[in-house]
Formats: sequence, structure tokens, C-alpha cells
Amino acid sequence: MTIYLIRHARQSSKLCNVNADLSEAGFRQASLLGERLFPSRIQAVYSSNLTRALQTAQAANLYWNAEHIIRPELREISFGHMEGMSDADIALTYADFKTRQSLMEEDLPYPGGECAADVIARAWPVFMEIVNSGYERVAVVTHGGVIRTILAYCLQMPLAKWRLLGNSLENCSISQLEWDEKAGRFHIERFNDHAHLEPYPELLRKSWVDAEN
Repeated sequence: MTIYLIRHARQSSKLCNVNADLSEAGFRQASLLGERLFPSRIQAVYSSNLTRALQTAQAANLYWNAEHIIRPELREISFGHMEGMSDADIALTYADFKTRQSLMEEDLPYPGGECAADVIARAWPVFMEIVNSGYERVAVVTHGGVIRTILAYCLQMPLAKWRLLGNSLENCSISQLEWDEKAGRFHIERFNDHAHLEPYPELLRKSWVDAEN
């Protein structure tokens, strides 16, 4: 079976992990995603319960007309006390933590939040549920931290190093898992595929980051 791991579309707030609606650009991204995967004949869409993932799944699913299943376990990694803060404030307030995290020697929980192992503990059972669902082609609309953590786990990487998998995934990018039933594991077939966004530079993360400067 195939699982298309999708990072949610661009949201309307740049603050850390706030539960905000999609922006206008985000809805465009989700529509392009739906069109891109239309030939894949998606049979079911799983999403987290956070607004940005829900709205991405709903907008893309206009092309697929698949069952939409909401699983809170697929929500983004908890950034704890950092949530609702700007990147600049996080860099200043949590400089020591960010330095320690950058060493990638420990699977550190965010202050007051989760570590990668916590994400695996809650999200991995959902992936096993999907494997046993009887579906052959499933889209999972979730979050960058979840996708990178799940892929690190599939690759049997030390979870402390999950942030090596992409500095930042593009919104509405596709990473593809193929389940090997005999071996009982996933193979990673693609990562951070955003070819459907490339004709529109304003929809890429670089344009969003540059707008701050």
C-alpha cells in the first residue's frame, strides 16, 4: 500500500504552532496538491485535528472525494512554552535550548512540550491502523515535525537526529511511503516533492521567509 505524507498548506499566522486558518496562498497550495494527486485515486484521507491540516485535507479532497478520517494523534509535535511565540522571541528566550538541540545528541523535549519519541508513541499506531485498513492509497495530511519524525523512525535513525531530514519541508509537499508486507516495514519512495508548486515562486517557503526581511 502507498501512503502520501503531506505537510499542511500555508497558514495565516507565523507564530509557533498556533491553531490558525489557512492563508489565501495556503488554499491555492492545497488545490494544486489535490490536482497533482488526482491520478493517484486516493481512497482515504487522514488528517490531524489542527485547523491548518483539516482545511488542507478538505480543500485537496475536493479533487479526490475520499473518506476523511480525523486523528488528533497526527497533530504537530508540541513545542510547549514556545507555542504562540515568534521565531525571534524563541531564538532569544530559548537560546541555550536551541544550542543544545542543534547538537542532536539527545532526543530533547521542547520545554514544556514533546520529544520525537513522544510523537512516535502517539502517531505510529495510526500508521499501523492505516496499514491494516484495507485501503491501498491513503493521503495523510499532517505536520512537518510529524513527517520528519516518522521518516526518521522508518529509517531507524536515532530520533535525536530527526531534524536532519530537511531544514524545513515545503507546505503541501509530498513524501511517499510504500508498505512492504513481507518485511513489515515502510520504504521511502520520495521526500519533500513539491513540483506542483515550483511554477509559482510566491507559494514556496522562500517567498514567505523573505517577506519577513
